[in-house]
Amino acid sequence: MRKFLASLAMTLSVVGAAHAEFKGDAAAGREMAQSCAACHGAEGISAVGMFPNLAGQQASYLAKQIMDIRDGERMVAQMAGQVDNFSDQDAADVAAYYANMTPNLGQVDADPEVIARGKELYRAGDMAKGIPACAACHTPTGQGIGTAVYPALSGQKTDYTVSTLQAFAAGERANDPNAIMRSIASKMSDRDMQAVSQYVLGLH
Repeated sequence: MRKFLASLAMTLSVVGAAHAEFKGDAAAGREMAQSCAACHGAEGISAVGMFPNLAGQQASYLAKQIMDIRDGERMVAQMAGQVDNFSDQDAADVAAYYANMTPNLGQVDADPEVIARGKELYRAGDMAKGIPACAACHTPTGQGIGTAVYPALSGQKTDYTVSTLQAFAAGERANDPNAIMRSIASKMSDRDMQAVSQYVLGLH
C-alpha cells in the first residue's frame, strides 16, 4: 500500500508539472465559459446530478480534463464539440474562472450506515480490499491538491461521483496516469461507490 501511494504521488506530481506552465486568466475564462452554464450552472453548480459541479475545482485538474476531452483522451458524449477549438491557454483560463468560484456545500440525506462506510473508505480506505484512503490524495476536507492535479471532491454530485467511479472501474474512462483510479475503482463494490459519493457530497 505504501508503494502504491508513493507511486501515486510521484505520477500525479509529474502530471501537475506538465500543466503548471499555463497560468489561467479568470476574466478571460469567464467569457469563454458562458456556454458551460447550460450544464454546469451559472455559478458552477449544476442542477442535474450527472453533470459535475465545477465551482471551486482545482484549476490544474480542470484544465487537464478540458485538454483531455479536446484531444480525445477522455470521451464525454455531452461535451462533444464543446472544447474542440480550445487552446491550452483557453483551457487554463476557463479552469481559473471556475477555480475562483465558491464551491458547493452539499446536504446529505442518507442512511447513517452508508455515511459511516463512506467515511471509513474516505479517511482510512479498506486494507483488506487494497483500497487506499481517498483523503491521501483528495485531502481530509476534499479540497484536492492543485500541484499534484488531485481534484476537489467536496460537495460533488452523488450521481456524477458514482458514474465516474463506475467508468474507471470498467475502463471506460482511462485518462488517469498509470491507471491509478482504474485500479482503485475496480476494487470497490457498488455499495462502496454509493457510500463514498454520499460522504463527499457533505464533506467540506
